[in-house]
Amino acid sequence: MKLAGVAASRYFARPDPDRAGLLIFGADAMRVALRRQEVIAALIGPEGEAEMRLTRMPGSDLRKDPAQLGDAVKAVGFFPGPRVAFVEEATDTAAPAVTAALKDWRPGDAQVVVTAGSLTAKSALRKLFEAHPNAYAIGIYDDPPSREEIEEILQRAGLRAIDPAAMTDLLALARSLDPGDFRQTVEKIALYKWGDGTPLRSAEVAANAPVTIEADLDDVLNIVAEGKAQELGPMMRRIEGQGVQPVALAISALRHFRSLHVAASDPGGAGAGMARLRPPVFGPRRDRMQAQAAKWGMFRLEDALKVLVETDLTLRSASKAPQMAVMERALMRLAMMARHG
Repeated sequence: MKLAGVAASRYFARPDPDRAGLLIFGADAMRVALRRQEVIAALIGPEGEAEMRLTRMPGSDLRKDPAQLGDAVKAVGFFPGPRVAFVEEATDTAAPAVTAALKDWRPGDAQVVVTAGSLTAKSALRKLFEAHPNAYAIGIYDDPPSREEIEEILQRAGLRAIDPAAMTDLLALARSLDPGDFRQTVEKIALYKWGDGTPLRSAEVAANAPVTIEADLDDVLNIVAEGKAQELGPMMRRIEGQGVQPVALAISALRHFRSLHVAASDPGGAGAGMARLRPPVFGPRRDRMQAQAAKWGMFRLEDALKVLVETDLTLRSASKAPQMAVMERALMRLAMMARHG
């Protein structure tokens, strides 16, 4: 039988121990692996592998020795409890062995869990599980995780008291990070909140989210966007001393002002525009950029982008002008535009 959507998510968290088997397939190996870990842990418990109630085998081995899967399914473990025979990275060459194991399966045998890469609708493995009356097939696709999936991840990490603004940030973060990176970030946030009974706040999400831009570069761009021209010189000397190249600074400035332009040009206002940014912006930094976008406005930001594009072209040309001086002059011009706008 085939499972999808919410039903699949619920099954991963609470699999039926009386099923003969489960196929998890998809192009993203990380997503498949995370789901496989989740379902096996739910089936055999946290001590299952230590108690040798999990038997692993590569799918490629079944072509040479198809009987080993059937043996693993029927084997009686030393420790009591449910067992799993796990076939990893299977292809259609493993279909005959899996077919035989499912055919001979009886209640009390180990459940067969198979993972595979992308499988077409004509795949022998996929057809086997989708047509089987006592087994499931679940495809893992690159769609963003649903809110229910995200909430399950948060609850398993012990994060239940969450401010609405922080939940908005977490939803955006889940859609911008790889599944493994998002889970690691949630675990980091959970450790940060250990013993703290107050609701998770947006600033705390921002403090633990992966950094998307260097802090000193961020400071330079905020100085420019907020018209603090008198602070620009010392900060430029600082990043120059750190070895930041003018072209890298130009790229960061373009990215920052394009983000402001997206926010400022949104029909719903700068706040709605900030919510559309990818990667997402969190906490105080989001509030600061939203204020910058509102101050500049869409049309003045278009003028700023023209200045930055022209500067970038100059830096990449055969011009003999000192590149950092060219970049600093452009940023000073933008800072003055912000001050007198």
